[in-house]
Amino acid sequence: MRLELRGITKTFGSVAANSAIDLTVEPGEIHCLLGENGAGKSTLMNILYGLLSPDSGEIVVDGEVREFTSPGDAIRAGIGMVHQHFMLVPVFTVAENLVLGHEESRGGVLGWLDRRKARQDVVEVSARYGLPVDPDALVEDLPVGVQQRVEIIKALMRDAQVLILDEPTAVLTPQETEELFTVMRGLKAAGKSVVFITHKLREVRAVADRITVIRRGKVVGQADPKTGVRELASLMVGRDVRLVVEKEPREPGAVALSVRGLSVRDDRGQLAVDDVSFDLHAGEVLGIAGVQGNGQTELVEAITGLRPAQGSAELSGRQLIGASPRTVLRMGVGHIPEDRQHDGLVPDFSIAENLALDEADRAPFGNMLMLDLDAIAKNGADRLAEFDIRAESAQTPAAALSGGNQQKVVVARALQRDPALLVASQPTRGVDVGAMEFIHKRIIEQRDAGKPVLIVSTELDEITALSDRIAVMYRGKIVDIVPSDTSNEELGLLMAGGGAEDAAADEAAPVSDAVPVSDAVPSAAEPTETAETAEPAAAEPADTVPAPRAAESPVAEAEAEPVRDATPEEAPAEESSETADE
Repeated sequence: MRLELRGITKTFGSVAANSAIDLTVEPGEIHCLLGENGAGKSTLMNILYGLLSPDSGEIVVDGEVREFTSPGDAIRAGIGMVHQHFMLVPVFTVAENLVLGHEESRGGVLGWLDRRKARQDVVEVSARYGLPVDPDALVEDLPVGVQQRVEIIKALMRDAQVLILDEPTAVLTPQETEELFTVMRGLKAAGKSVVFITHKLREVRAVADRITVIRRGKVVGQADPKTGVRELASLMVGRDVRLVVEKEPREPGAVALSVRGLSVRDDRGQLAVDDVSFDLHAGEVLGIAGVQGNGQTELVEAITGLRPAQGSAELSGRQLIGASPRTVLRMGVGHIPEDRQHDGLVPDFSIAENLALDEADRAPFGNMLMLDLDAIAKNGADRLAEFDIRAESAQTPAAALSGGNQQKVVVARALQRDPALLVASQPTRGVDVGAMEFIHKRIIEQRDAGKPVLIVSTELDEITALSDRIAVMYRGKIVDIVPSDTSNEELGLLMAGGGAEDAAADEAAPVSDAVPVSDAVPSAAEPTETAETAEPAAAEPADTVPAPRAAESPVAEAEAEPVRDATPEEAPAEESSETADE
C-alpha cells in the first residue's frame, strides 16, 4: 500500500504543530520520522490514524483521497498504530484484548465469547509473523516488551498494511529493542510498511530505509540512514549539538550520603535490595548501573522515602530511611523519578502548578492557608525560559506537552530548589539529543557546585559519560564499584553477575575463550568514547573520584561505530499527549 500525506497543517491555539507537511510511505519500507521532542511527529501520525483532524491537507491511499474521522476509518483503510502508552486492558488476557471490539460469539447475538476461536486467531497471527505470545496470559503480568508485541499483533489481526510505531523503544530494555527491530524487518519482508517515530539517532541508522526529519512542525529534510550522527543531530535540532560531556578536574569532598546495610522489599514482598552499602561524596556523580529489575528502582525509592526499608541512609548525618517523602524533600533531596507519567507530574495541572507541587505550602508559593498564584505563575514563566520548555505558556497543562518537555518540567522542579542531594532515575529517558545535552549539563553543574549526585540509568553510555564512579547492581547487591573509565567488557560482565576478577580474566583471554554475556547486557561491540580513546585506568579507591575526562555521549558513540543491525537503546517512558506529544 502506498501512502501520501499532502500539505498537512494542524494548529493548537497559536502553536503550529504541523505546517504544510508532505510525506510519502512506499510499500515494504521502514520509514523513520526523526525529530526532537515537540517537533510534530506524533501529531502528524495521530492525524493519519484518525485521532485528530487536520486544518488543511489531504491523505491519499493508493491514489485515492481518503478522510479519516476516527481510528476505525484508518483501520479499515489498512493503517494500524501502536501508541507509546499501550491501549490494553490490564486485567484481560492477551486473547481477550486482541478480539476486543471484534468479538466472535457463540449462541447468537446474546451468546458468549468464543474464547477458543480467539485463542486460535492469536496463535495463528503470532506464528505467521514470528511474534510468540501466550494467548491466556493476563496483560498485567507481561513484561513491557511482550505487551508491545500484543499491540503489534492487534494491528496485524485487523489486516494493517501500514504500521505506525510511536516511540516504540522508549519503554523497552536493550534486549527488547533488538527483538523489536527483528520484528520490524520481518514485517518489511512480508510487504508491510512501518512508520517509525523516534528521536534516537542510533536506532534510525540501524533499521530505517528512509528518514524524514521534522523540526518545529515542518519537514526540514530527507536523509539516508548512512548519514552521520552529527549531521542528523544538527538537522534535527537546527544547531550544532555538543556531543561530549565535559567534566572539570576536582577532588572529592567529604562523604555526603552514607548508605549502610540497606535492604528493601519489592511489591511482592521479595528482597529487591540486599544489604547494600556505599558512600557518595560531595562534588561526585555516582552512577548505579545494571540491567533493569536488579533493585535499582527500590533502592532509589527507599532513599527518597517512597518505600520502607531496613538499614541506614544518612545525608549529612540526617537519617533518610523511615522519613516521609515530604520530610526527605525538606532535607534537601531533589528527586527526578524514573516514571514521570505516574510519579513526576499531575497531567491536568499546568506547568506552573506542577513546578510548585512540592513547595506549594511554603514561600514563595504560599502557606498552609492559601496559594500565591502570582508567584507560582512567575516561577513557571521563569523556568519555562530557563529550561527551554516548549509550550505556549506556563499555564499549558502538562498533558499537552511532549514527553521530552514533560521531562524538562520534572528536572526543573528538582533543580530549582538547589538540592543538597540530587537523585536522578533515568534522567534522559525518552528525550531527544538536544534535551539530553541540556539535562546532562545541568547534572554536571550540580557536581561542579560541590553537590552529591546519584544517577540510575539503564543507558550504559550515559552512566559512563556522567559518573565519577559506577556501582554495578545485580540481583539486589552491589557487585563492585569501579571507575567510570572501566571498559564496557568489564561492566557487561559485572552486570551479568560476574566479579571483577572474571572481567579482567575475560579481557586478557582470546576472543574464542570469552565468557558469553546475557543478551540483556550491553555488548562489548558497543564501546564508548572512553573505551576507544584511552586505556582503562586502574581501579581507584572507592573514596576517590577518577581523573575527569571529556566523555562521549550516547549520540557521539554511535557516530564512531559502523551501522549495525541493531544498536539497542532504552529510554524510558514518554509522550502521551494527543496534541503536542512528539
